[in-house]
Amino acid sequence: MSGIGRAIAKKLVECGAETYALSRTQADLDTLKKEVPSMHVIQIDLQEWDKTRETIAKIGPVDLLVNNAGVSKLAKFTEMKKEDLDFVMDVNFNAVFNVSQVVAKAMVERGEGGSVINISSSASQDALMDHAAYCPSKAAVDMLTKCMALELGPHKIRVNSVNPTVTWTDMAKMHWSDPAKSEPMLAKIPLGKFIGVEDVVNSVIFLLSDKSAMTTGECVRIDGGLGVH
Repeated sequence: MSGIGRAIAKKLVECGAETYALSRTQADLDTLKKEVPSMHVIQIDLQEWDKTRETIAKIGPVDLLVNNAGVSKLAKFTEMKKEDLDFVMDVNFNAVFNVSQVVAKAMVERGEGGSVINISSSASQDALMDHAAYCPSKAAVDMLTKCMALELGPHKIRVNSVNPTVTWTDMAKMHWSDPAKSEPMLAKIPLGKFIGVEDVVNSVIFLLSDKSAMTTGECVRIDGGLGVH
């Protein structure tokens, strides 16, 4: 677990929540556990549908869920390989659907409500070159967010997504460090910079909390004004 997910998990512990962090990378979990000894860490590959369901079902009760796992494979639309498309959709959309289904069903059965946050992207609404797999995967997350909010609202379960533009994580640095690529994007952002991890974390914590008790089904852009165009 790294980047946004790691920062969210640490903030949740800081806020007093009993927190479970899931990742397919054991090394990331080991360092997270070392930094935050009270953190519960679980190694799981979210592409494994049935194993993921079994693992999630053993955690509980879950009142707050953050679906953060995300990957990207960049290629021209005409050159995108099926295995890369499947990989992106499996992690970015199918895993969100799978984990949320297990958690939400348990929330409904308990009858105490809850809050779910899906980490989406401004790329769900803004087409990007070479992102013909990534952008649609996040658009699917946005619509899933709305469908979940509609069905789960009567059970006092709120569902929202957070949609940041480029957030300065290791993955972003890999794709956006070249000024030839980053400068045209930055020129479109009125606030003139990419998003910090803390900007995403703060929005997630707000939407998880009772401070946003009447907010559900929303896709909240964190983009420095990029979306005004």
